[in-house]
Amino acid sequence: MRKLEILKNVGSSWVSLGINIMIGFFLSPFILHRLGDAAFGIWVLIFSVTGYYGIFDLGIRSSVIRYVSKFTAVEDKQGLAKFFNTSLATYTLIGLAVTLITLIGSYFVGSMFQIPPDFLPTARLLFLIVGLSVAIGFPLGIFAGMLEGLQRFYLLNFTNIVSLVLRAILTVMALRRGYGLVTLGLITVLLPLLSSVARAVLVFRILPIPIGWKYVDRSVFSEMANYSGVTFVIQVAYKLRFKTDVVVIGKFLGSAAITKFSIGGRLVDYASEVVSSLAQIFLPMSSQSDAKGDLNQLRKIFVAGNRACALVIFPVTAILVILGKSVIEAWVGRKYVADSYPVMLVLLLPTTLILAQNATPRIIYGMAKHRTLAWITSIEGVANLILSIVLVRWMGVIGDAIGTAVPLSFTALYFTPRYLSRLLGVRVWTFLREAYVLPMVLCAPLVAVLLAMRQWFPVHRLIPLAIEVLLAMTVYGAGLWWAVRTRRVYEVGDLASSELLAAETTEMAESLTEQV
Repeated sequence: MRKLEILKNVGSSWVSLGINIMIGFFLSPFILHRLGDAAFGIWVLIFSVTGYYGIFDLGIRSSVIRYVSKFTAVEDKQGLAKFFNTSLATYTLIGLAVTLITLIGSYFVGSMFQIPPDFLPTARLLFLIVGLSVAIGFPLGIFAGMLEGLQRFYLLNFTNIVSLVLRAILTVMALRRGYGLVTLGLITVLLPLLSSVARAVLVFRILPIPIGWKYVDRSVFSEMANYSGVTFVIQVAYKLRFKTDVVVIGKFLGSAAITKFSIGGRLVDYASEVVSSLAQIFLPMSSQSDAKGDLNQLRKIFVAGNRACALVIFPVTAILVILGKSVIEAWVGRKYVADSYPVMLVLLLPTTLILAQNATPRIIYGMAKHRTLAWITSIEGVANLILSIVLVRWMGVIGDAIGTAVPLSFTALYFTPRYLSRLLGVRVWTFLREAYVLPMVLCAPLVAVLLAMRQWFPVHRLIPLAIEVLLAMTVYGAGLWWAVRTRRVYEVGDLASSELLAAETTEMAESLTEQV
């Protein structure tokens, strides 16, 4: 039953993500060519800047997932009601603050960035529309987190799919009729808000939670703040890590240069989303295991979860590295290959190392052991911003990408594999062997096929490219099917180090002695 639930959640997440990627893959060049480089750059810039509003979440979203899964596991209805109402009240206040910031920020858009004078009124109005929608989305967003905490990802994904399809249809219709950035912005922000309303209806049908000020509790807020505060620091660091590039380029190189960067960066984002849609299930799973004190189950999630992430990201990375130029040419045109492919390559390699370990931070969140993670990601984020500012003036958009890649590589190679291994008492090399040998072996035939096809059958169009990718993934799929049939995908060896086993044995003996 548990495997079926996981398959429903992961399968629906990948269907939703697949539709999102397909729509984005076909819609992005359509929008780009209809709007032009300057307008498209403003579009990316406004959404990137308002994306920083995510830091006002203050880490509450992760606490919603953790505590909803915890309270439902122990059937604490009163605790759940207090947590829900306290979170909802907090999100409402945050939404009001974001509204005020948006009203002020829309006035200063022209002075903050190099925006052509003809586009300035449109940029201000677009900033206002997107910012206000984010403000409204804060209190409504709690219901998406609750569905994740309830491990009902398939309901969350169903609403996503409906929203994505409708948004794509309306976008194409609007652009073909000559509408511009403002109409496009309204379509983009209104449909997610309607999806949030639908999620609220679903949550209340699953959990009839009472609403009222009497359930807003100061002690619950303090407990939530203790957990969320550390998460907030991590979120700020993530914004510095991944969301400063567009702002830095917009400040120093202008909005047209954003287009060159965003094409390569968007391909990396697609790869990241594929893995994240899988890894999201590990937070509520690890939270429940931690609440039950099941350390052995946490170790299995640690290894099997990261192995699953590697099985997904390794073939995607191989395709983008080997066929990346063909992908960009078939997607948006040959003129973008020279600038966008190097950006994609510089960002992709360290991102792959992080994504192959994407279960790790979810488990750390689930165990509420993320304070050290906050320090490391903060240092990385600040280093990213400083390096990007320095290098973008010297090397252009590729310098900005290098500024992101260097700190990211350090975290991926040094911190991430070691920290949770120590917490769970697993030797680092044991973890690396158990998690990554099988994905690397299965990817070897895929890489050979991709290299052969690039050499013998170079492609420049979308349909031949899709055929080559399908053939290569068929080879990979055959190996993966063999691994599933022989259960090698699920096998997890003896993970605990001898020192930890000795400590656990001693602790158990002491406990038995006390009982006697």
